[in-house]
Amino acid sequence: MAKLRGTGMAAVNYPTGMHLGGDPTMALVHATSSGSFVVTLSSVELGQGLKTVLAQIAAETLGVPLEAVVVDTGDTDTGPHCSGTGASRTTHRAGNAVIAAAKEARQEMLDVAAEMLEVSADDLVTDGKGNIHVKGVVEKSLPAAEVAAAGQFVYGKSISGRGIFLPPASKQDPETGESAPYSTQAHACTVVEVEVDTETGAVRVLSLKSVYEIGRQVNPELVKGQIVGGAWMGIGHALYETTAPYYPAIDHAPYDFLNYVIPGAAEMPEVQCEILEYPSETGPYGAKGVGEMVANAPIPAIVNAINNALDVCIGEIPVTPEVVLRALEEKARADGA
Repeated sequence: MAKLRGTGMAAVNYPTGMHLGGDPTMALVHATSSGSFVVTLSSVELGQGLKTVLAQIAAETLGVPLEAVVVDTGDTDTGPHCSGTGASRTTHRAGNAVIAAAKEARQEMLDVAAEMLEVSADDLVTDGKGNIHVKGVVEKSLPAAEVAAAGQFVYGKSISGRGIFLPPASKQDPETGESAPYSTQAHACTVVEVEVDTETGAVRVLSLKSVYEIGRQVNPELVKGQIVGGAWMGIGHALYETTAPYYPAIDHAPYDFLNYVIPGAAEMPEVQCEILEYPSETGPYGAKGVGEMVANAPIPAIVNAINNALDVCIGEIPVTPEVVLRALEEKARADGA
């Protein structure tokens, strides 16, 4: 018996968004009397950093500080329509909707500031720090907060905007089923090294290295967090997690988290990642979607590494110790024959 090492690789491409006859998402942006801006959405924050990313996109478009933006994803009854937080679509679809809404709100803000400064709105710019000033004349400026208050209480104007991102529906060819659903493609490649104990069947992931091409990063730290989290999920799917260990039979199915096995901190290997930025022509500031794809490549890469270590051909997940030992038994029988 021995501990054998193997290396495996897997590459994926991942489309952002869904077909669904358009896949629309809407956004509303409005200024409060204190000068902050509220972005209202029905897209859902799942812990992936949605509110942070969309606040960044709104702040960049409005030309105000990030801390001046609040993202409200409270409820689907009062928020504008969203096709859903899925298909790694939210940064791309909701981000574009937020840009459209923020552009409209920004123009309203500049129109009010133009009246206050007695200049043309076309001559005004925002500095990203919460001020509006005449191009080339920084001294002739107003705080955005003052403009927002004046819009409501002096000029009777709503500094607000509406936005929707609605990709055109793609008709299918009735003969071939071919269509061109509106999307943008992200890409990834993962290389994994594993160690397999041929006596116990236990597999340990030693290192996991990936390269991701995800368009422009809106928030690099959130991207890194998703990639590391996806690596953890991939290890779980590849080696541990199952609700039906004897599928299609339901025998010995786990019924709580004491019996449902997931990797812990001790099972996490060294995770390295590099990011390639090739901005999407259709994404908000060039962004694509990174969400779900981070768990895709690690799974086949881990299985390929196990097969490389043992010179077998396992084609199922999770690759539990039992699966490993059975594969070794079959190999021994085949070699003996």
